[in-house]
Amino acid sequence: MKIRKNDNVKILSGKDRGKIGKVMRVSPKSNKAIVEGLNLVKKHTRPRKQGEKGQRVTVPASIDISNLALVCPKCSKPTRVGSKLGENNKFRICKKCGSEI
Repeated sequence: MKIRKNDNVKILSGKDRGKIGKVMRVSPKSNKAIVEGLNLVKKHTRPRKQGEKGQRVTVPASIDISNLALVCPKCSKPTRVGSKLGENNKFRICKKCGSEI
């Protein structure tokens, strides 16, 4: 998976198109990610204790990875992600500026 937790991403489609946020959680099985403060939906909660009221809470919903573009920390542009083999490990590179992410 080319997008990981704590990456800055730009949303390519949907109601928050063009906005940039930080990835909070990634689920590789469903190929989705949750971006902090974006793609917010309202969730209705029931009262749990006596005297408590039900309420509407805004929570971030998951977005498909194909609708996200990684923002390079060096050139700060949305970019595609490439990979390069090092001596002992594999690391991600920015396709626009060629720097290591």
